[in-house]
Order: sequence, then structure tokens, then C-alpha cells
Amino acid sequence: MQLPPKVTERAFERLAEIGAADQGQALRVAVEGGGCSGFQYEIALDDPKDDDLVLEGAGQKVVVDTISLPFLANAVIDFSEELIGARFVIENPNASSSCGCGTSFSM
Repeated sequence: MQLPPKVTERAFERLAEIGAADQGQALRVAVEGGGCSGFQYEIALDDPKDDDLVLEGAGQKVVVDTISLPFLANAVIDFSEELIGARFVIENPNASSSCGCGTSFSM
């Protein structure tokens, strides 16, 4: 059974910190062809579209387009702060491998 991606509280909190909803925007998580492993994640603030899956929490929104949704089934969208920087990360159980930076993957 394919479930939609889950967004952690930490990711929603970070969106609130940067004021995404105040600007009328959501975090868009998409999958596109390319990258060193075959597919790559596109993560950006964007306006929600009519056919997006909308995930809401803490007054914030994360959106996924219908094309990307099967690639992100059962995934977890999180926010990570490390010495090398802070970023949104995706834990994707559908990925058979990924690159070192975690932005591209293969299935």
C-alpha cells in the first residue's frame, strides 16, 4: 500500500521560521529526471497548484505534484541542521541508492 509522504514537525517548524505561509507559499517537493543517480529532488518555495497533494501542519504547507507522488510514497520529509549546513532532507524507502549529498537517487 502506497501512503503519501509524511512531513516531520521539525520541517513544519522550519517553514514557520522562514515565514513561508506568511508569503502565501508552500514547500514544493518534486522529483525530476537527472542527477548523478537518475532522479533528483527539487525542493523550493512555490505557490500551491490545484492538483497538488497538500500536507499541512503548524499553519504551513508542503505540496507534491501528482507526477512526483509515486516516487515519494511512504517517504519522510524532514529538516536537518549539521555542521556542513541546514537543509530539507527526504528519507525515501523507494530509493535503491542515492548520491553522497542525498539530492539524487535511483529506483
